[in-house]
This record gives sequence, C-alpha cells and structure tokens, in this order.
Amino acid sequence: MNHPPVYPAQPPLRGVLRARAEDFLVDELPKFVPEGEGEHLWLRIRKRDWNTERVADVLARQAGVPRRSVGYAGLKDRHAVTTQWFSLHLPGRADPDWDGLPGGIEVLEAVRHRRKLQTGALAGNRFTLRLTACEGDREAAEALLRGIAVRGVPNYFGEQRFGRDAGNLDRARAMFAGDLQVRDRHLRGIYLSAARSALFNAVLAARVAEGSWDRALPGEALVLDGSHSFFVVDEIDDVIEARLRARDVHPSGPLWGRGELPSRGEARLRDERAAAEYPDLARGLEAAGLEQDRRSLRLVARDMDWCWDGERALELRFALPPGSYATTVVAALAQTAADNAEIETA
Repeated sequence: MNHPPVYPAQPPLRGVLRARAEDFLVDELPKFVPEGEGEHLWLRIRKRDWNTERVADVLARQAGVPRRSVGYAGLKDRHAVTTQWFSLHLPGRADPDWDGLPGGIEVLEAVRHRRKLQTGALAGNRFTLRLTACEGDREAAEALLRGIAVRGVPNYFGEQRFGRDAGNLDRARAMFAGDLQVRDRHLRGIYLSAARSALFNAVLAARVAEGSWDRALPGEALVLDGSHSFFVVDEIDDVIEARLRARDVHPSGPLWGRGELPSRGEARLRDERAAAEYPDLARGLEAAGLEQDRRSLRLVARDMDWCWDGERALELRFALPPGSYATTVVAALAQTAADNAEIETA
C-alpha cells in the first residue's frame, strides 16, 4: 500500500540501522511492578538475538511447566538487545534454577506476584537506537528531528507486521476465502493482525494524503494519549484544538471488526472508504469475530533526544506507546539499510 510522505519524500540522511544488535536497545516500561508474593514468578529478562516467543518456550522448558503457564506483555524484536518481563505460574513450587539458560538470555530480576502477566499490560517501550555510516544533510536532519519531536509521525503499522513480501496478508486472504485452514491459534492471530493493519494503514494513508492525519474531523473518535480509550466529537471547538496541540488526544483510525463504527460524519466516511476498497479483508475480520476498536493516527515520541557520535553516527532516544514502531520514526529521518527485524515491538 502507498504511504504518502508527511516530511520530505527523500529523508535527509542515509545510514545503517542495526549494524549490530547493540545498536537497537529496547526497555519495556511496565504498567506496574510485581508485589513480591504470589504463585506467579515474574522474571525481568535481557535477551539478545532471541524473539519473545522462543524465550517463553525456553523458560517453560527450564521451569518444567506447560507453555501456556508463561505470560508476557508484548513482543520484542529479535535483532536487538531488549529487556522485558515474563511470568511463570508456579503454585506451591520454589523458584527454578536459571543457571544454564542459553546464551543471549539473562535473568535480571525474579519477583513473585499474585497474577499472570497479561498481553498488553505495559505502558510502552523506551528505545536507544544507533544509526551508523550516516551520510547526508546533518543540518536538515537536526531541523527535521525538532519537527518530529513536536508533531510526531503517521502511526503506520510497520512492514514486519505483514511478513516477508507481505506473505501474512496473502495468507489472511486465503484463510478468509477458505483456501487455507489455520489451526494454530498463534498463526491465525498473526494473519488476522496483518489484515487489520492493512485496513488501518489504508485509512491513515488517505488521511495523510489529504493532510488530516494530525487534525480532527467532525465525527472524529479521539484517542486519549497512551490509552485505548476514545470519545467521539461532532464539532471541533477551541478546547479540542488545544488538546490536539498539547498531544493529549489524537485522531484515530479503525482496527476493523464486527459492530458499528464509533466514528461519525466526515471521519466515518474515511473509515468506510477503506472497507469498501478492501471488502475481502473487512468481511473476513468481521466473520472472525473481532470487534471494532481504534488506534491513533498520530505517533508522538516522548522524551525525544539525540546526539551525534563523531561525524557518521547518530544516537536517538525516545519512548513510544505500546504497539507502535520505532522504525516508523526513523523512516521519516533516514533511508536505512534493509531492516532485519522479525516482529513489531509491542
């Protein structure tokens, strides 16, 4: 799908992202910390060149529990150094011995809690990214970074959500058409997410093209910053405009599913056009039982900072809400060598 540019179509920099895993650091920001007692053991793990699912498998085997007894809040990239929490259900059992874990997996903390760690139970992620072999207009890059820090970037789902050569989207279409039977719940979820993400990106691309991705339209479902909560406004007054400028609320697009769209008026027309453009995806998601939800059209990096290391390396530091992509921020600034990330950071 075409992604119209907001900033210069030709970014001011070229460089290499993830020349090594240490160039892409991710620290999970939890919603809360474990209490210190309970039948669930929470582990804060640092991993290098491991994806989250494989780490969960390793922890289950090491502890001698079923894989379903392991929880985590969100997926983290493989080709990176990341820290995140996992939980293991160990009722009536002592803490396992974590000696002998494979290289690249390190237990930083082990604390008990009363509940399993649920998907989505995180406040966001903090990134430290290093762009190396930089070439281009450094002065223009500085100006663009200042603009991004204030205005944000379109909150596209990244290419890694769709798989190699958009294969996840192709398989979603085949699954909806009945040409592919998917019994694995995890794979089914991946394909459904790809279809949902494609529809959202289509709405966002159209809003970018008309210049309304960071402003509210009549009937807009405005998402509260850092939240899944939203409210609908039929008229855009000075109060709403001020909240938009303060980045307290953001325009939103649909995460498609069954049920009525919450948006109304002009905003709803934009949502409906995407469903009309991709009716197979919309019908498939409705038939799969997913419910309508919303996602911010605007991605604002918090606490954004940067510094140059010599002439050809740029370090970026910022925090993002759950489910968003650090590579989306970088793409507005620089053309990078092919990113080898396997999954999104959620």
